[in-house]
Amino acid sequence: MGSTRQLQTAKYGYLLLSVLFCVLGIVLLARPIFSVLFLCRTAGILLLLFGIVKIIAYLSQDLYRLAFQFDLALGLLLMALGVILLFRTEVVAHRICIVAGICVLADALLKIQTAIDAKIFGIRLWWLILGGAIVAGITGFLMVFRPYESTRAVMMLAGFSLLAEGVLNLITICTALYIPRPSSTEH
Repeated sequence: MGSTRQLQTAKYGYLLLSVLFCVLGIVLLARPIFSVLFLCRTAGILLLLFGIVKIIAYLSQDLYRLAFQFDLALGLLLMALGVILLFRTEVVAHRICIVAGICVLADALLKIQTAIDAKIFGIRLWWLILGGAIVAGITGFLMVFRPYESTRAVMMLAGFSLLAEGVLNLITICTALYIPRPSSTEH
């Protein structure tokens, strides 16, 4: 697969899965009384797919080396968590908020560094990545420490967290990824 084609595959995979995270977040905000087992399985599939996309993205030839700089380790982590959520659903179901919170928090912290690197690199919209990372990081932190005990409040927080993570990834891919136009000599 050519480097431009691999970058485009990674970009569109990121965009699609980020939109799916946003949709799942909106669904949880709108209908917070949702089946936890269904949520775990859905999240497991999304995490597994997103882990694969992150690894493909990391292996691509991103010119700026910003958008995907941490995606190998995070992709492997997401794939592992996805498999755990799919095959150990009942065991993990009552800890889904902590697992999701740690993933969102880890990604947000790494995106803060991406924002700083983007600023140094001269990307003028670096602050969008930083703002999105801060919001996602706060929701991830709250997911881990669950200040609310009611199922409804926790599921709404999970929905907001998924929405924030999806938006953060959309911002990052739209601001920190540069795909060069193929030259007339490439096929």
